[in-house]
Amino acid sequence: MVTKSVDLRSDTVTKPTEAMRAAMATAEVDDDVLGADPTAARLESEVAKIMGKEAGLFVASGTMGNLISVLVHCDIRGSEVILGDNCHIHIYENGGISTIGGVHPRPVKNNDDGTMDIGLIEAAIRDPRGEIVYPTTRLICLENSHANTGGRCLSAEYTDKVGELAKKHGLKLHIDGARIFNASVALGVPVNRLVQAADSVSVCLSKGLGAPVGSVIVGSKSFISKARRLRKTLGGGMRQLGFICAAAFVALKENVAKLEGDHKKAKVLAEGLNQIKGLRVNVAAVETNIIFFDIVEGSKITAEKLYKKLEEHGVLVMLEGPLRMRIVLHHQISSSDVLYTLSCFQQALIGVQEENGN
Repeated sequence: MVTKSVDLRSDTVTKPTEAMRAAMATAEVDDDVLGADPTAARLESEVAKIMGKEAGLFVASGTMGNLISVLVHCDIRGSEVILGDNCHIHIYENGGISTIGGVHPRPVKNNDDGTMDIGLIEAAIRDPRGEIVYPTTRLICLENSHANTGGRCLSAEYTDKVGELAKKHGLKLHIDGARIFNASVALGVPVNRLVQAADSVSVCLSKGLGAPVGSVIVGSKSFISKARRLRKTLGGGMRQLGFICAAAFVALKENVAKLEGDHKKAKVLAEGLNQIKGLRVNVAAVETNIIFFDIVEGSKITAEKLYKKLEEHGVLVMLEGPLRMRIVLHHQISSSDVLYTLSCFQQALIGVQEENGN
C-alpha cells in the first residue's frame, strides 16, 4: 500500500497554496477582453517591470505565449524562425507555428548546454537575394533555462551575442523563458539582465513558481498591442481573468525565493541517484531543478519496469526513453521527500532485479 506520494513528473504538478486560494477568492476582477480587469493589469505590469520591458500580456500557457510571440514577429506567412533542434517550441508545441502561423522552422543543433553555436545560427540565416526560393528569416528563438538539456542556463553574455547577431541581420529575438527565474537564481544574475537583448519573452508562472495557470509575454507596447489581438484570435481572451492572475501574483511574490532550495535538493537527489548501482547521472550538468538520468546498459532493467516499481512506492517520474528518465523538483518537494525517493529507487531496483532473477 502506498503511504506517501512524491510527484516528480514536472514542476507543473504543484497545488495552489492557501495564500493563492485566498488571493483568488478576494481578487478584484472585471472583463479583461474589454481591458478592464485591474488584477490582470497589475500582474502584467509587474512582470514587464521585472523583465525590463515596456508591457506584458497574460496568456493561458507557455505554448500560447510562444505561439503568439512568433506570430507577431513573423506576421507574413512563409517567414522562417531559427531555433534549437531540441527546444520546446520545436519539439513539444504541436507544430503550432507552422500549422497556425505558416512559419517555417529552421532548426540548429543544440549543444549539451542548451546553446547553439553562433556561427551555425548565422549560417542558417537566409540570404535575402535568394527570396525567390527561400523563406525569409525574421526571428531567432532561445530557451532559458533549456529543459531538454536538463535545465541548463544560458548566460547573459551568450544571449547578448545572439541579440547582436539578430540586429546585424535585421531580425528579432524571442526567449522562451518558461523557467527564466530558475536560470536567474542559478546564475546569480538579475532576470532583466538575462533577457536584455530580447525583443520578447514568454515567462511561465505555472512551472518553477507554482502558479496554477498561466504565462505572461513581455515586450514593447506595440508588440503587446499586436499580441493582444492574436490572443483573442486564438481563443485566449478571458473575461474575469483577475482571479487566476491573483494566484499567479502570489507565486511571483513568494516562490522565487524558494527556487534556490529546489536547485539544492535537485543536486542532492542527482548525487544520490548517481551512487546507486545501475544508474548514471551527469551531476555536473544539474544546474537548476531538472535531472535526467540513465539506466546503465547491461543492467537488464528497463525504464518502464523501474517506473512501475517506483509508482508502487508512490514516486512519480517521467519516462524519456527505454533507458532514460526525468525528474523535476519544485517547491512542494521537501528534503525528506528527496531521501524517501532515493530509498524507493534502491528498493525498486532491487525488486526489478529479483524479478529478473539477478
